[in-house]
Amino acid sequence: MELAGQAALLATWEAGLAAGRAGRALLLHTVARPGVGAAELLAVPLGERDAELFGLRVELFGEKLDVRVGCPGCAEEMEFAFEAGQLLGAARPAAGARTVSAPPSVTEALRVELDGWRVRFRLPTPGDLAAAEQAPGGLARAVLLERCVLTAEHDGEPVAARQLPEPVQRRLAEAAAAADPCADVRLNLSCPGCGEPALAELDIASYLWEELDDWARATLLDVHLLATAYGWSETEILALSPLRRRYYLELCADA
Repeated sequence: MELAGQAALLATWEAGLAAGRAGRALLLHTVARPGVGAAELLAVPLGERDAELFGLRVELFGEKLDVRVGCPGCAEEMEFAFEAGQLLGAARPAAGARTVSAPPSVTEALRVELDGWRVRFRLPTPGDLAAAEQAPGGLARAVLLERCVLTAEHDGEPVAARQLPEPVQRRLAEAAAAADPCADVRLNLSCPGCGEPALAELDIASYLWEELDDWARATLLDVHLLATAYGWSETEILALSPLRRRYYLELCADA
């Protein structure tokens, strides 16, 4: 990773320390799609954003992801390794490519019909999710419906989005998941100890942020040790290749 890339990632990490979950996801998406404003990033489908975050993760830390989940049967912690392309059911991204798959545009209307109900809706975006997360207790789903449902009718009569019955809401969720699979990545696992099946949800934004946090803290520790030993600046230390930096650190440990 080049000096400019490392410095930019450290700046992203620093800004994210004071941000919430949605803010950190937006910061990471800004790295994945540089030069694009926050308003535009908040208006893309969730699956498009997450596919690009998977691509960014591959670029920064490689394809392999280690996932940990507790077994619902024996309570033992399970650890599994996956590749990003395997998780998304897509081929390995080409060199330099970040987008793994492209869902329908957020402006495209999807339709669901069930028992006299006819609903037109669009895919949720990071902006919709952030608004739902800020809603008072118990109203998150209603806020999401109101933002994403374009029109709703029952037997030809218009109905408010929050009045949609549970079966229709489930059908909407199923249709959105089918149209935008990267927005809801779930892993069907089996405990190697007791054989109990387990379902793990992989939130790539949170997963990638934890990895960035670990990398940033380790990098700053390297900077501290080398600055103390040699008097170099942060810029000078970050400009070293990982191999040379590690060699100097080994020399410090042997001194």
